[in-house]
Amino acid sequence: MKNDELTGVFDSGVGGLSILKELIPYGGHYLYFGDTKNLPYGNKTKDEIETALKLNIGRVSVDNFLEIKMLDEEAKKQNKVQKILLRITPGIECHTHKYIQTGHLDSKFGFDLTQIDDVINLIKNECSNLEIKGLHAHIGSQIFETRVYYDEIGVLIKELKRINTTHNLNLNEINAGGGLGITYVGSDCPPSIDTIANVIITSIKDHCEKFEIEEPVLYIEPGRSIVGTAGVTLYTIGSFKQVPNGRKYIAVDGGMADNPRPSMYEAKYYAEIANFKNTKDTEKVTVAGRFCESGDILIKDIDLNSPETGDILCVYNTGAYGYSMSSNYNRVLKPAMILVNNSQSDIIIKRETYEQLVQNDVLN
Repeated sequence: MKNDELTGVFDSGVGGLSILKELIPYGGHYLYFGDTKNLPYGNKTKDEIETALKLNIGRVSVDNFLEIKMLDEEAKKQNKVQKILLRITPGIECHTHKYIQTGHLDSKFGFDLTQIDDVINLIKNECSNLEIKGLHAHIGSQIFETRVYYDEIGVLIKELKRINTTHNLNLNEINAGGGLGITYVGSDCPPSIDTIANVIITSIKDHCEKFEIEEPVLYIEPGRSIVGTAGVTLYTIGSFKQVPNGRKYIAVDGGMADNPRPSMYEAKYYAEIANFKNTKDTEKVTVAGRFCESGDILIKDIDLNSPETGDILCVYNTGAYGYSMSSNYNRVLKPAMILVNNSQSDIIIKRETYEQLVQNDVLN
């Protein structure tokens, strides 16, 4: 596969597929993966699998037995052979929040290495419309370490060699996932993309030489590291609350519905007052969201330039895992999204209206 053939990587779900439908006419090669698990977790649905195959998706990453059977059945219906990657659990723990660790052994993600032989035998004996091309792993998100990538590549290549030898196959693709961290606050020190790339390349060369295997095709999912710093969220400051001998809270016109990360896994952000202020005096405040949850806190104990009602608060680096994770919690409308470049701006997502919010409601 040529380097320019893989145009996009899409997570499982109708959201990713709906975007893909719009991109297919422009050409390219797409990988459809998913944090799919055994039920009741968010496994791919029959409709999603059917749509993915109709769109001639390049690869589907699978990690449970039910999905393998569903995918094979749908491929038979569409009279095609679907290329797949097997998602494994590499048994590697990275130092990030426990809710975004995905590669450790006690994880809902991926096949355990002890299951791989059963998986391959199932596909070889019963799933003639599936073709295994390689392995997929993902060890977590917002990772600042580099050694974990070296170790992950080692696990993937070692298992690739074992599978090829044991099952007389010629798997030659690995997807090392993503997880590349960015700077959200001043204390964050993520390695550069070049540094991580060099670690991965070194690991591939070392382990391919060690296990006497040709260097495989490599997929990487750099998502956050590309778009994370490209976006900001603008809030309007509303009410204030001073706790006696305690914190001062400022409330904004958004919160966990447009950015659930702080509530879900204590994600931290930096923010500033965006409009002009005549003073440089600062005040330590906690930024609270508008939603009916005590945990709806966007930023704890941040020094802001004399915040007042009506000020615009700019929260930086929300380009990833912001709008894509948003919801209508408390039936609050979703905001607009604006593309800004060289002092020019365009609306790329319109502000939601109440009519749109209730358009699918059925009142008898």
